Amino acid sequence: MSIVWFLIIGLIAGWLAGQIMKGRGFGLLGNLIVGVIGALLGGLLFGVLGMSTTNILGSLVTAVIGAVVLLYIVGKVKKV
Repeated sequence: MSIVWFLIIGLIAGWLAGQIMKGRGFGLLGNLIVGVIGALLGGLLFGVLGMSTTNILGSLVTAVIGAVVLLYIVGKVKKV
């Protein structure tokens, strides 16, 4: 996947994760950055589970799941 598509999917995933995790976001810009990092995390998580995606929609789902997990973890650490 090209870096441009990766960034676009990560940005969309960050926005979606911010909508899913109401109250745990970091604003629009922060959530977009979290989405890009979450895309990496989602890819890693799915890879460990032996799962892979073959299209843009699957990549978006992977990135959203990774971003939601990341927002959840950061939210828990931020409270401490």
